[in-house]
Amino acid sequence: MKFFDEARIEVIAGKGGDGAATFRREKYIPRGGPSGGDGGHGGSVFAIADRNINTLVEYRYTRIFRAEPGKSGGSRDCDGRGGEDTFLRFPVGTVISDIDTGEQFADLDEDGKQALLASGGRGGLGNIHFKTSTNRAPRKRTLGKEGERRNLHLELKVLADVGLAGLPNAGKSTFIRAVSAARPKVADYPFTTLAPNLGMVRTSEHRSFVIADIPGLIEGAAEGAGLGHQFLRHLQRTHLLLHLVDLAPFDTQADPVRDAHIITEELRKYDETLYAKPRWLVLNKLDLIPTDERTARVQAFLDAFGPLERHFEVSAINGEGCEKLIFAIQGFLDDARASEDIKTVGATDDGNKTKDVEDIEESQDSIE
Repeated sequence: MKFFDEARIEVIAGKGGDGAATFRREKYIPRGGPSGGDGGHGGSVFAIADRNINTLVEYRYTRIFRAEPGKSGGSRDCDGRGGEDTFLRFPVGTVISDIDTGEQFADLDEDGKQALLASGGRGGLGNIHFKTSTNRAPRKRTLGKEGERRNLHLELKVLADVGLAGLPNAGKSTFIRAVSAARPKVADYPFTTLAPNLGMVRTSEHRSFVIADIPGLIEGAAEGAGLGHQFLRHLQRTHLLLHLVDLAPFDTQADPVRDAHIITEELRKYDETLYAKPRWLVLNKLDLIPTDERTARVQAFLDAFGPLERHFEVSAINGEGCEKLIFAIQGFLDDARASEDIKTVGATDDGNKTKDVEDIEESQDSIE
């Protein structure tokens, strides 16, 4: 199934039922008076976050969603039945905004979280409400109100603690395979990753975190080049970015320092907040560098690129250096939770796994 993380829909709440203008007409009850009931309230449209849904594909082709209108009032003081509400289920992490006003309606960042998208119309009043001492046979009633109608933009941002960024073929998919049970496609050509992948990384029985891999970025991604810019939104919820760099590219003309600066610049162009997130350098593919040259090659890169908060040297293909990195990540997340009260995707406050993480751990498949 193709991965969809954006969609546009229209939601239309139900119209309220009309009030009735009727009179009692029964034997032996002359001048029975008004007996018109009220109209029922129109149904509303609600959004619900559902952890069992991964993409917005359901909203790619079905664009209009309506709630049931309320029924009109009847005679003998009978009110009309209210319309049934409509509940739309979205993946956890969906952001819903109004296209016309730009207002953000909801951020469904927790399983089961609900949000009102369009409120149903109020039912009309029957003529029984307009009876007075001087107007005992009112023929006045009110009509039901129209329900709200909105054009909405849906944007899915996956929930992960750590995000991977890097050029195509930097080894991101190989890395996520090395540290988790996720099995994204790996090949010796660029753009093997076409959709985000999630992997569960366990460091102990009750400690874990979720890592997200997105398609590789290329120069000009912020302006629309390549695939990566379409998925950068999935890194916005992460607490830490891992910047993977291919330290031994097959192309002898390639410059790892220049390539690393490309990624940094694309993050800055896309979103200053994303650029400002904690970011660690992960120098990958050390297995392709002779042992006696590694230290000099790494130091030359660091001197030319400039300092970051931390850097790690790994070989994702054989797992060298990966254990040290994942324990450092776990320590960072634990400290961040303690100091900033953030909640990692990988664990609840008591150290047990969340339901979302149990799902990821069971399948460990691509989010597509």
